[in-house]
Amino acid sequence: MRKTPTSTRFTPRLRTAFVAVALAAISGTTLAGSPASASAASPKTDTTQFKGVNWADPRDNFADDLLQLSGLSTSDTYAQTYTKASRIISAFRANLGANTVRLPINPYTVNGSYWKSYRGVIDAASDKGFKVIVSYWEGTGAQKDGFIDDEATYWPMWNNVVKAYKNDSRVYFEPMNEPHGYTDTEWADKAAQWLSTYPSVPRNRIFVSGAGYNDHVTSVCADPRLKGTYLSLHHYGFWKEYATYDQWVADLKVRIGDCANRTVADEFGSPMTTGLNYNVPTPDNNYINFLQAVTDTFRELKMGSVYWPGLRTDDTYSLQTLTGDPARPWLATTNQSGADRLAWAWGRGKAVQQP
Repeated sequence: MRKTPTSTRFTPRLRTAFVAVALAAISGTTLAGSPASASAASPKTDTTQFKGVNWADPRDNFADDLLQLSGLSTSDTYAQTYTKASRIISAFRANLGANTVRLPINPYTVNGSYWKSYRGVIDAASDKGFKVIVSYWEGTGAQKDGFIDDEATYWPMWNNVVKAYKNDSRVYFEPMNEPHGYTDTEWADKAAQWLSTYPSVPRNRIFVSGAGYNDHVTSVCADPRLKGTYLSLHHYGFWKEYATYDQWVADLKVRIGDCANRTVADEFGSPMTTGLNYNVPTPDNNYINFLQAVTDTFRELKMGSVYWPGLRTDDTYSLQTLTGDPARPWLATTNQSGADRLAWAWGRGKAVQQP
């Protein structure tokens, strides 16, 4: 979702103001590979293997220049990036029990000289045994419209990423984050184009975003061209001014339909630095209702989940914060009750304390 500072977060009213417009499909360059590989093994019968967090640029990953993940610098060498990323990935595991990280890419970051250094993040995570979801983010300003910004740079970007990581079984590919400019049909067409462009990538290493703001997966789930892929869902409490626990459960399940066995919630979050206690039922608090409802539902439906954000500087939703020497970073947990709910979603810990 649009993870901007809390005071300017998108609301459902603003979200529905967008009008989808048509965009002609432009073919990308197909990398060599056997079409038969596209029918590789489908995802498992559930997605609980994905227990993760997002690691983000302080600007929310929407950028018209190089992405700079919180705690890193675009002036870092590959070795410096790898060292810092290794420590941060280790902290995600030590503090939260995570095994997955979702990372942004854009053409500025991938198609130029910085790609060599940025690869240090992906490599460090993979070498630590993490699953890595690599997702394309559009730009900001006028570019922030829910469409691929520039097909002429988008496809070369993916050519570079796929070439580098198609043989690394821990790396997963998400063609676009929150494709809300497209209609459901147009987005399914675009996702199918990505699959046909990269037939050498196994289907069970591809995350097809839900339509809109990744806010429902039912339409992409129903498209036979996308069979065998994972589906990514986003869900946020600020989409409603207030809802009860039961209303949040119902809202989430409608967005998933009967597709839970393919779906990973690779963004969801609540305020973590404002002192809320997510371990105690608080019916008059929308965000507590939300987080308790969604984590219970992910556990019930055996869905993987990737919290937004695990780390993003100056984001009140961030579950981790940087500590220590910037050259040797470590992380601290901002809200233990939030970490407890995440552990519960992942099949560990204790249920919410009842009155």
